[in-house]
Amino acid sequence: MKRTLLVGKDSLDVELLHQDGVTTLTWEGQGHPIDILELEPGCYSILMEGRSVEVRLDRAKSADPDTHAYRAMLYDGAYEFALVDPRRALLAGSGGAGAGGGVLSSPMPGKIVKLLVKSGDLVQEGQTLLVMEAMKMQNELKTSTTGTVTIVHVQEGATVETGAALITVVAPEA
Repeated sequence: MKRTLLVGKDSLDVELLHQDGVTTLTWEGQGHPIDILELEPGCYSILMEGRSVEVRLDRAKSADPDTHAYRAMLYDGAYEFALVDPRRALLAGSGGAGAGGGVLSSPMPGKIVKLLVKSGDLVQEGQTLLVMEAMKMQNELKTSTTGTVTIVHVQEGATVETGAALITVVAPEA
């Protein structure tokens, strides 16, 4: 599971993989085998590179539903950090056509599973325009404007890259 780790103003990509009975933490592009044992709820023993550390985690509040904030207590003090699922962050930030209309573009590489509109259709802000499969998850891509679909740039079954034009929506003239 890939996540973005936010510590203060720093942002790092981390990934925790469980494969063939081995857990690996990938941090700044380097893999480190680790053992994690939950001693009691919220308290973990972590063994990495011959060092053992006991960590107590408390969940903190976050205004962003896609961010999981924590406070970790270690032997040398407390640290606050957050974990962000980059897939959700991409989808939340991608949005659809802007206030004046525009192009809904792909937030990540994926496959178009279902088109829900065609050229000439009237759409409302927040309406789902298509369903895209990415990383084995189906994601509904919505428009952030009311208007008319003028161009559908893709077809069902198509594979698209990040930033690919999917659907163009034109807002009505005021």
